[in-house]
Order: sequence, then structure tokens, then C-alpha cells
Amino acid sequence: MLSLRPERLGELVLVGAHCDDIAIGAGGSLLQLCRAYPGLRVTALVFSGAGTPREAEERAALAALCPGAELRVSVLGLTDSRLPGHWREVKEALHGLRGATEPDVVLAPAPGDAHQDHRLLAELVPTAFRDHLTLGYEILKWEGDLAQPGVYLPLTEASLRAKVTALTTHYASQRDRPWFDAEAFTGLARIRGVQCQARYAEAFHLDKLVIAAGPAGSSRTAAPARPAALRVGN
Repeated sequence: MLSLRPERLGELVLVGAHCDDIAIGAGGSLLQLCRAYPGLRVTALVFSGAGTPREAEERAALAALCPGAELRVSVLGLTDSRLPGHWREVKEALHGLRGATEPDVVLAPAPGDAHQDHRLLAELVPTAFRDHLTLGYEILKWEGDLAQPGVYLPLTEASLRAKVTALTTHYASQRDRPWFDAEAFTGLARIRGVQCQARYAEAFHLDKLVIAAGPAGSSRTAAPARPAALRVGN
């Protein structure tokens, strides 16, 4: 298995349709990336939940999952489960996000997600962030839409436990959902860990990757190398 470390990681953009999507799909990765890169700039854009208790849940959870980061969180008030009907607003918000950031990595919903809100973002994020490494995170739910990912970020047991604690502590509004529990989150992380020879991991989907041969800056025409797999130290 090829494992490449990012040459640099100064800014991370997070995109979610709903409050809790980002934490479910990439909470452990956020913890490890923020600890490995102190002062990392993290900008999160969530499209629904503004002005509701879910916004407060999201802000508290992301603060817990991004220790030491320069964190900015924006929560919009578009209608849950109706994002395709707000196509123009979604598109404009993503382009506004692009204009305000220059991320090294973008984390967004994965293509093939069965939820229409997630699927719309998976389609539109690459149209705004055209020359950026975009990784699609998995959102465990009742639809049988989990596909085989190709990018893995191994998690320490401490990071996984902290992610699960953040989810179960901060998202009180979701506790009655049958799939929202520590066993489900840990089970998927264990499966993804097996697939990358680790104990636990989060996995991502990658549409396109360009690898430059030779040291960075050695070619005038080659695009910057993008990591095929992110491995972050403890």
C-alpha cells in the first residue's frame, strides 16, 4: 500500500449538508490532523441548521474535534432534505467559500451518497474547488450506500474514542436515531482499519489524483503531488 504524507497542510475546508455530517464522516481525522499541524486553519460550511439547537451542537462538536486550530464555522439556514431545490444558493455559497479560502485539502460528502443533500454537495464541490485535493467522507446511515473507498487515514484508539465521545455528547438531538451510537461508529472504523492494516481508520473517496515525479518544484508543467493516502503521526 502506497502511503504519502502531505508536503504541507496549512488550511482545511470542511463542507457538510447537515450539522453532524462532518463529525460523523471525518471527526477522527480532524482530531489527528489538527494535532499534527498546530495552528491549522479550518473553515467549515454547513448548509442547514442555522438558528436551531443543531447549530449550537455543531459549533461545540467541531470545536472539540479541532483542538488548537484556527476554526471558523458558518451554518446556513437552507431546508434539510431540500438542498437540490436551493441549487443556486448552494452553488453561490460554495463559490463564496472558494473565494475566501485556499485549502490544501477539502473534505466533503462522497459521490454516490444516497441522501440527495449529500449527493448535491458531492457534485458541486469539485466545480468550485477545481484544483484542490477533495476527499469524500462516509456518512453511516440506514441507506445501504457505503462503497469501497480508496483513501484511508488510520486512527489511534484515543482519537476514535474522542470522536465517538464528541458525537454522543454534543449531538443530543440525534441520540434517538437507531444508527447513531458508539457501536456503529466504532464498527465502521474497525472495518476501515482492517482494510489499511491498522486498528481503526476513517476512509475517503478520491476522484482524481496527480502525482509529480521528482522533488517538488522540479517540473514547470507538472501539477503538485497530491497524497494518495494520509497517514498522520500520533
